[in-house]
Amino acid sequence: MTSDVVTAHAGALGGEAGVLLIAGTGAVGLGIAADTHRSVDGWGPDLGDLGSGSWLGREGVRAVLRARDGLGPATVLSEVLTLLIGDGSSPIAWVGGAAASARLLATFAPAVLDAADQGDAAAVGIRDEAARLLAETALAAAGGSSAVALHGGLTAHDGFRAAVSSALEGRGLEAVPSHGDALDGAALIAEGRAPLHERFVHRAR
Repeated sequence: MTSDVVTAHAGALGGEAGVLLIAGTGAVGLGIAADTHRSVDGWGPDLGDLGSGSWLGREGVRAVLRARDGLGPATVLSEVLTLLIGDGSSPIAWVGGAAASARLLATFAPAVLDAADQGDAAAVGIRDEAARLLAETALAAAGGSSAVALHGGLTAHDGFRAAVSSALEGRGLEAVPSHGDALDGAALIAEGRAPLHERFVHRAR
């Protein structure tokens, strides 16, 4: 028995050393090497998950509010958010009334990334900062390894994946294709073909 992040790491990196960087609603980096391992971030939306979907959505809403108050540049995100929550609805009430605000905010993340692809200045800044934060998470988890496998819904967005890959490259890291998923990793561990991951496994006897 082990955690799903460990099995995802094993699957993504084929049981080898490296970093798994997950960017979905939340964000976490797990680095595993021969003699070290380190988990970075994954602290939840109130304290961390830097560069995640909830982080992107929150920064997108903040950009809309800043534009409304004259504290930031006009942004197409204002119109997109209106379409998402309804004309006349308050972004503050939309977020504040949610039982799971992090998941709600993450629904705005794809719009932020699409707007960045279209060159919206506010969205570009948010996307690039998210990429920087995720690259810093990966670097902190790396422990000397340079390979970084990207997982999570956000990494399926071509523009964002390219931004994160570029940020990783700037820190001496390389985004590598994933070998497989958590199920593949679980199979590797169950069959004893992922020795680097054995330290995280509890086997019933």
